[in-house]
Amino acid sequence: MDLVLCHTTADFDTLGAAVGLARLMPGARIVLTGGCHPTVQRFVALHRDEYPLIERRAVNPAQMRSLTLVDAQQPERFGPAAEWIAQAQQRHLPITIYDHHTPSLGDIPAGRHVIESIGAATTLVVEAMQRQGVTPTVAEATVMALGIHVDTGSLTFEQTTARDAQALAWLMAQGASLQVIAEFVEPGLSPTLQDLLGTAMDKLTVDDTQGYRLATVLLSVDHFIPGLSGLAERLMALADVDTLLFAAHYPGKEAAVELGPPLRKLVLIGRAQGRISRRSTQPQGIDWGAIFKPLGGGGHPAAASASLTTADPVQVIDQVMREARSQLPQPPTARDLMSSPVRTIRPNTTIDEAQRILLRYGHSGLSVVDAEDNLVGVISRRDLDLALHHGFSHAPVKGYMATNLKTISPDTPLSDIEDLMVTYDIGRLPVLQGRSLVGIVTRTDLLRHLHQVQIANGVARPLVNRPQLAPALPLQHLLANQLQPVLWDVLQQMTESAQERGWHLYLVGGAVRDLLLNPATAAVSWPDLDLVVDGFYQTAQVGAGVELAQQIKARFPAVDIQVHGRFQTASLIWHRELADPLAGVMIDIATARTEFYPYPAANPEVEASSIQQDLYRRDFTINAMALRLTALVPGNCSTILAAG
Repeated sequence: MDLVLCHTTADFDTLGAAVGLARLMPGARIVLTGGCHPTVQRFVALHRDEYPLIERRAVNPAQMRSLTLVDAQQPERFGPAAEWIAQAQQRHLPITIYDHHTPSLGDIPAGRHVIESIGAATTLVVEAMQRQGVTPTVAEATVMALGIHVDTGSLTFEQTTARDAQALAWLMAQGASLQVIAEFVEPGLSPTLQDLLGTAMDKLTVDDTQGYRLATVLLSVDHFIPGLSGLAERLMALADVDTLLFAAHYPGKEAAVELGPPLRKLVLIGRAQGRISRRSTQPQGIDWGAIFKPLGGGGHPAAASASLTTADPVQVIDQVMREARSQLPQPPTARDLMSSPVRTIRPNTTIDEAQRILLRYGHSGLSVVDAEDNLVGVISRRDLDLALHHGFSHAPVKGYMATNLKTISPDTPLSDIEDLMVTYDIGRLPVLQGRSLVGIVTRTDLLRHLHQVQIANGVARPLVNRPQLAPALPLQHLLANQLQPVLWDVLQQMTESAQERGWHLYLVGGAVRDLLLNPATAAVSWPDLDLVVDGFYQTAQVGAGVELAQQIKARFPAVDIQVHGRFQTASLIWHRELADPLAGVMIDIATARTEFYPYPAANPEVEASSIQQDLYRRDFTINAMALRLTALVPGNCSTILAAG
């Protein structure tokens, strides 16, 4: 007998995938190993005869020929059927796992794994049916479509992929019933759950931590109540929180033999929004599946559950929330978002001159500082346009600038920055460290960061036909693998020195291009490397490149240092005639700068600036790319920069 096992408390994804696999394996039988979600149970009660379902008690383990496990990888997720898995291992029967939870968390030595990070396990089965030319019946297509709908939130959840959409479209073409899908995909709450929803709202506690809203609720009920996951989803939407730990406990069947508190059954349900849940593209984030695994549960990072027996539910809740807080991604701060250095003017600067400065640098506003460089005001393009409209081009900006300023510090978190901009309709927030103006956060900076986060989480997609860059961290590993060890050591020393000074160090231009175009196994010869020092929020000195170069000179006496131009770009040169592993290598180190041409054919006027402005000035797009060598700042989702 070939068996397809659904995990306990079966949802539509495990059922839909199992139905498809049974179609691919004629004669196979589906076993619901331990209950269903209430909606699935109602669906099965109506449609049981259309699928090859058998009761667990009807299975004779001695007659098993193969096992296929669906939508889970841990034996405990299959309840009493875990014994069959152990028997199959002892008898060396074929075991196959179909799952979409990655990385693999299971310890089942299956002979075949079909595990990919997509929205629904059912999608993997649909693709197998398409490859083998197997057409489902209307009933089969319907339950499989339900599996994809429910596990992808009708293609709206962040883990959803284009493959899920294509699989769903194919099932619709096979006749999946939209009427049945509409009935079961988003059921309403039962009267019991509606009453519990009100109680849960009253008992809900919300904790603001690191700019995130963490909610917990613990309910005491008389008995097991089906459908609590739907209640948790509704509660999270109503509370508008980033993550929710929903818990309910009720008397267990076990009787306490020794003196002590009675044992209780505890149901845990974890939910997390996209910006706080763990993604493959980020090292931090809440992973409810991993948190619940030691408790015998599992699921996705953003949606998981567990059921256990305990004498102290409150202690378990506290332990789980401590683990969740430890996984919180570090929120970005003003230091990570701001533009620096800041373009400033004096209060007596005329309206006409301020307008010319705006046009020259493409800014939408200017910070106004006094003779001691203390911030005294901000003037926007709208303020200047109003003054010019009334003919006051000769007037000083101090008469039109805003002086009732909202300012932030380098450590102000993203959530506070958003609140200030929305509440006061502010387009730019000066960043002060003490009394010094070290940067400015504009709406553009904020929107750029939010867009980067959406791309990293798979929400926003780059333009069609736009080439995709490899993730930044593998690029750094690739760079280390392709460079000579001694040359990589030189870059590491400069990187550490830059970080100690509060700077960022970037590899720019052709080397980044070659790194992207060459495979990991190809050896690349880079006799010339171009580096740029960005002052970040502590303005880099004009001779920053020279300072870094001198540190290398102290360790490698054979290297020659040459300094060029007013900005003192430093060149490290290992001459070809040297008996040295680096012979023939040259490294240029420049400070980030911008250029402005006052009139056609004029020599450029050069000023210290940021890495973004430095990339904008470059001639070809392929040269306008940079790979950051210094450490990632919290909340930043990439070390690759490119001029827009």
